[in-house]
Amino acid sequence: MGARTLRCRRTTVALTLAFAALGPLCVFASSAADSDAPRVFFGRITSAGEPVVGALVTFSHGEPAHAVTVFSDEQGRYLSPPLAFASDYDVRVRRIGWKDAHRKGEAPSATRGLSFELERVDTAAEFAEQLPANHWYALVLEQLEEPAERAELKQQCTYCHQQGNWATRRERTREEWEKLLVLMGRRGAMISQSLRAKLPDAFTAAYAPENALPKLLAARKAGSPVPPPTAVARRALIEEWDLGGRASTQHDVMVHPDGRLYSVDGPQDALHRLDPSIPGGERKSWTVPRGDLPPGGVFASSGRATSTSNSHVGPHSLQTAPDGSIWITLAIGNQLARFDTLNETWTIHELADGIYPHTLRFDGTGRIWYTMAATNHVGMFDPETGEQRHVRLPARTWAQAIILRVMPLLLKIGSYIDIRGSAAEGDGIKMPVPYGIDIAPDGGVWFSQLNERRIGRVDPETLSLEMFETPFETPRRLRFDAKGGLWIPSFSESLLAHFDLEMREFRTWPLPVEPLGSETPYALAVDRETGSVWICGTNSDSMIRFEPEPERFTVYPLPTRVTYTREVDFDAQGRVWTSNSNGPTWQIEGGTPKVVRIDPTGAPSPATSPLFAKGAPLAANED
Repeated sequence: MGARTLRCRRTTVALTLAFAALGPLCVFASSAADSDAPRVFFGRITSAGEPVVGALVTFSHGEPAHAVTVFSDEQGRYLSPPLAFASDYDVRVRRIGWKDAHRKGEAPSATRGLSFELERVDTAAEFAEQLPANHWYALVLEQLEEPAERAELKQQCTYCHQQGNWATRRERTREEWEKLLVLMGRRGAMISQSLRAKLPDAFTAAYAPENALPKLLAARKAGSPVPPPTAVARRALIEEWDLGGRASTQHDVMVHPDGRLYSVDGPQDALHRLDPSIPGGERKSWTVPRGDLPPGGVFASSGRATSTSNSHVGPHSLQTAPDGSIWITLAIGNQLARFDTLNETWTIHELADGIYPHTLRFDGTGRIWYTMAATNHVGMFDPETGEQRHVRLPARTWAQAIILRVMPLLLKIGSYIDIRGSAAEGDGIKMPVPYGIDIAPDGGVWFSQLNERRIGRVDPETLSLEMFETPFETPRRLRFDAKGGLWIPSFSESLLAHFDLEMREFRTWPLPVEPLGSETPYALAVDRETGSVWICGTNSDSMIRFEPEPERFTVYPLPTRVTYTREVDFDAQGRVWTSNSNGPTWQIEGGTPKVVRIDPTGAPSPATSPLFAKGAPLAANED
């Protein structure tokens, strides 16, 4: 193995000592031990003879793949949970600052360890390539002196994808950047002419290797480029399932009471289901009825559509109704859809007012409340009676108010005239964009206006409004805890906020993602049992947990590069679910969207495993 860059050792364990604590599972004849012992991977991750702490060790199987990831501990030890299949696992070891190590076609075994000797990356460029997008994005933000410009950039240029990942940081000429900005403008990223004039030079300067590499290399401290995950984070078990195809985007997910996960695929007008209890994951999908809507739905334009999009109705968000059915906002179809999970049938409801139903929640009476992003409404739909009610929210300016009023007319004109192209090259106008929504314990309906530094409350009976200015930009998807506290992520200011409804007071905490201010938290959710707030590390390939009582953050690195997380949900065991929905999907490592499950304490502990017990050393028998 001398010519190879990877040293990997298969090792045999002293069976009698190691399996003494495993009870009736163990049979000491070697052939029986191999067949009856738990199917696990275990071993050590080292570099130059020293343990590598916090390496992500991933075991992937099948097509579409199911991947299981654990972390190495302070001694470099790792241990997988019992795995479903007897062979054909691809094993990858990853830690920033070291070269990835791979083994294909491996078989889990509780009698033979699999250890890896990692090699350091050789160059600054290799090291920089491994860093999450937010490290690179921070270099762009440095180029803009005005806080308002940095906020505008974050608001408009990270809505759907990471900024600073391998694809978005590619070196381009000024002309290429200008074309790209117009293209993004056609897709809704409306930035001012003054900022649009500055951005090509800002991107070019930030991403130029001669500028970027020295700054990124400065993160290397005491031989460790990035601090390892904390001991708390290393207890996590992370699982990923490929879901959908290369042109799919798993925008939002939810866990059904039956334990299966459902996800909406906006570009392909599909609803997907994953049953994680089946080894490898059982997948099924359904096409959402489109009726006679054209490609692009009510937003159909005379301009050219994205080549990979097959969207007529654009399923966006989903929730489980009290009767177990699933309700979905069809954003560009301007409809609500009901999916009967037992009969696998659809019912489509046209909306009487407003455009672009976005996020939805059920109140205690079974009514649906949802934001309408394009026309600045909050809507209500009663599934039992069919009643609809709509509340027009306040605009900040007269220009906003006029545009919102004539939006239906503009959409009709846009089907004949390329308004998007003209708007993309114009000066842009910031619209309020009602976004997140949740129901308070008292039944009040709370929402955010993403672009207006405001949250508000709708009285569910009188539809009267209260508005509250936030001391931060871009409140996004907000959620209540069990005590009635409202938690809000600031997308562009990289912080977590809490709003006390009784005192009408805000508290904020900066997210502890380095470089500070480079994170773009898309959404959060609150575990009602533990009170923990789980926040999307959307631009840093991570999930972040905040425990309110000790006011403690824990950052969980995720195994896949370019993981753009959105909606968050919990299953009955308290495990955290989200999706990797970077758009476009081809930017995701592997090119396929995924759904992700995190069990915060699910990883087996090498410290208590008999496989690493004193007297049962890993013997260095090389393959």
